[in-house]
Amino acid sequence: MRLFLNAAMLLLLDLASTVLFLVVFLLTHNVRLAVGLGIALGLAQIGTQFARRKPIETMEWLSLFLVVASGTATLLTDNPHFVQFKPSAIYAIVGVVMLKPGWMNRYLPPIARAVVPDVAVIVGFLWAGLMFASAAINVLAALSFSLATWASFMSIYGIVSKLLLFLGGFVAMRFIGRRRVRAMSADERDALLAATGMPSGRA
Repeated sequence: MRLFLNAAMLLLLDLASTVLFLVVFLLTHNVRLAVGLGIALGLAQIGTQFARRKPIETMEWLSLFLVVASGTATLLTDNPHFVQFKPSAIYAIVGVVMLKPGWMNRYLPPIARAVVPDVAVIVGFLWAGLMFASAAINVLAALSFSLATWASFMSIYGIVSKLLLFLGGFVAMRFIGRRRVRAMSADERDALLAATGMPSGRA
């Protein structure tokens, strides 16, 4: 469970500046303030990585570029659509990355990688599908709704859709994994549990 939460947190961090923009705008209805704070957060995230001498992933650089570019364009043109479309760009890029079979393996415990790798591939494709759908829905919402309605709708949709898929994927892998482990012979099951660092009797 902890590893799944870590995976979700990675995406949340990439979208943090947009989330901050949404929250500030909903509270203040001040586009310039919301954009300015969003840009500041994006720069602060990268600055913190530099200060801690941690490697900065390509996705983090891309997120910063989109934050600064869309935020600057919004401030210069007074058109919030630039910021509104930024999540779609992130979703689409993440969706492309998630099309690679097995991308979820790094977030799975050893027992899951050994028992349900095929299920993980399917869940990974479902995540890619959700990212592409979210990108399209965000564009439609940005073009169809007012800024306030878009902010409220995308905040709720983003949380609910990802939470439902996260829980559904977790439950499916856990359920199928337990059935497969229990169908093994005692010796095979004990060897698997030992090899993956799981105590016997946990499956």
